[in-house]
Amino acid sequence: MFPVANSLPGSSTREGKIIMSDVSENDSTLITLTADIVAAHVTNNSVAVADLPSLIQNVHGALSNLGKSETAPETKQEPAVSVRASVKPDYIVCLEDGKKLKMLKRHLMTHYQMTPADYRSKWNLPADYPMVAPNYAEQRRTLAKSIGLGRKPKGSSAAASAKATKSAPVRRGSPKSTEGQPA
Repeated sequence: MFPVANSLPGSSTREGKIIMSDVSENDSTLITLTADIVAAHVTNNSVAVADLPSLIQNVHGALSNLGKSETAPETKQEPAVSVRASVKPDYIVCLEDGKKLKMLKRHLMTHYQMTPADYRSKWNLPADYPMVAPNYAEQRRTLAKSIGLGRKPKGSSAAASAKATKSAPVRRGSPKSTEGQPA
């Protein structure tokens, strides 16, 4: 039994003493950690005897509140600009920070660790909300078409038809020998 000036929360006391069998495993861990921290503090710093109970209580309270999260009221974030004004021909305005960008996807991932789907769901945007400025997308599309992306090579249709007409099967393996077989 350990004498304690003020009982610790969650433990039962009898005549100002904590009975260790009544203390849960979590509380006994907290008490051990509290004792270790206070002992280390007292060995390195001069603490008045009258201040020890409050020091013990403060350390135990801080340790017991470590796992608990404060429930702060969530404030709904307002977009930097309206959704309608965020899409311009030459740029897209990020609703998170108001930056004008040609491509939004990389900016979202590097600064906010958000995918386009996360971004659209956070701001209630439609599935077809663009992640690239319209003029930039058109510029990239015309460039891709001019260098022939998205089309099959010109000579490929003739080669494919010539391959299809060739129907002679290819024999594999060694030819059968007729020696030693009865006729």
